[in-house]
Amino acid sequence: MPRTFARLCFHIVFATKHRTPWIGVDLEDELYAFVGAIVRDHGGTLLAIGGMPDHLHLLVDLRPHPSLADVVKAVKESSSRWINEERRIPDHFGWQEGYAAFSVSQSVLDRVRAYILNQKAHHRRSTFQDEQRELFEKHGIPFEDIDSEA
Repeated sequence: MPRTFARLCFHIVFATKHRTPWIGVDLEDELYAFVGAIVRDHGGTLLAIGGMPDHLHLLVDLRPHPSLADVVKAVKESSSRWINEERRIPDHFGWQEGYAAFSVSQSVLDRVRAYILNQKAHHRRSTFQDEQRELFEKHGIPFEDIDSEA
């Protein structure tokens, strides 16, 4: 085959440093657009984004290169730099180290998209830690308390 063909969709989750609730409604729309631009700059497509004041969920369609790790690193570094340079919050903004990423098949893209877009409703019933535990179990990843990260 003379070309590479791939559909690499991922559900990515990461939290603010110390899970501080910095992402208010005044920042949310601009941050989401900014993250979408970073994903596009890396050859990907942001299919959905949602979250809470202390964490984000992304549904992305990426190319084989750059790697998932490179794209997440760029999203986190560029967005935190933008928030800090633009003084969008009264404190120093940062993301926690690490992230969770789950592969998403075409057959469940719409379900994952709806889940991400409905984060606020979801979190009226479930904590972030419960959500992480459920996602990890669903994907066969041993759960570790992500809140233990400083």
